[in-house]
Amino acid sequence: QVQLVESGGGLVQPGGSLRLSCAASGSIFRLGDMGWHRQAPGKQRELVAAITSGGSTNYADSVKGRFTISRDNAKNTVYLQMNSLKPEDTAVYYCNAGGRSRALVPFDSWGQGTQVTVSS
Repeated sequence: QVQLVESGGGLVQPGGSLRLSCAASGSIFRLGDMGWHRQAPGKQRELVAAITSGGSTNYADSVKGRFTISRDNAKNTVYLQMNSLKPEDTAVYYCNAGGRSRALVPFDSWGQGTQVTVSS
């Protein structure tokens, strides 16, 4: 079983910055693609950014140039640096990771979510 724990959310003013972290732990043999999704009230969950084990990234058009995803494979941790935040970035942000457990069983795990609120 693989657990993901997010941290770093909070309240920030428009134009401000936040850095989210997500640490994976448990029975991990290999960690594959990792990503951040978000869900605003009344909206569907959407992909914000993703990163492969090799470091290739992709972003939602709405965050390109403002958000940066990165990972530390030694720490099994993925980060999301969010700059120039806008009120429309307000949402619960979820971490997601895939890979294989020590039993070589594929997994696709989600974190519990962290609230990001952008408001003056």
